[in-house]
Amino acid sequence: MAVIAREEVYGYELSVKLAEYGLTFVSEGSIYPVLLRMQKEQLISGILRDSPNGPKRKYYRLTEKGHQALEEFKENWMDMKAAVERILNQGSGEDDGRRND
Repeated sequence: MAVIAREEVYGYELSVKLAEYGLTFVSEGSIYPVLLRMQKEQLISGILRDSPNGPKRKYYRLTEKGHQALEEFKENWMDMKAAVERILNQGSGEDDGRRND
């Protein structure tokens, strides 16, 4: 959703952008069911636009509901990230409140 929040993208373009961010395990074929589900949940909307080569492409953008969901996800992610970091750092002397003097 964060990629779509930055700019309108079509499905294949989204998979390429995710790969550029290091999410190489996300296949193009797995993108479309997620986009469809997000569209049904009214988190994104799609519009058909002419393509310079070939058939029209469906470009997706975040709806207001999608922006709200993204903000909620970010908050949850930061909480989860902090908890995981506490677990991983426990006993290493980092961020666990203990000193290793």
